[in-house]
Amino acid sequence: MSGLTRVERWDAKLKAVFDEIDRELEQVDGLKHVPLHPVRPAAGATSNPEDDGVLEIGANYTVGIGSKYGPGYVVRVRVATLESVPEEGYRVLEERVVEMLREKLPEAFPGADLKVDLDGNVYKIHGNLSLDGM
Repeated sequence: MSGLTRVERWDAKLKAVFDEIDRELEQVDGLKHVPLHPVRPAAGATSNPEDDGVLEIGANYTVGIGSKYGPGYVVRVRVATLESVPEEGYRVLEERVVEMLREKLPEAFPGADLKVDLDGNVYKIHGNLSLDGM
């Protein structure tokens, strides 16, 4: 990761966490039965897990205006299918992504004290977003 700015290194680490979660969840039996969107490549067919398979998960930075947690990353979970995804099934998937983030973020960002909480109707990664050590 040399040659990258500290922000780019931070974002690359976060993306690697989401890519790992994406790859693990693509193997879950329940998701194997969700029909893939016809224009989307199969899981593992591209170099970017966001661009293939039935899942697209990641996060977008927000400055946190109107948020009780301030700045952070809004977690994005999308199921790439033409089929209707039941709200309860989507919520279970989203909660599983959040559980996995809570497990994996401390490993990727030791000492950063990052949290994942519901902020309004979206989950947000917040806490020490410092670039120290990047």
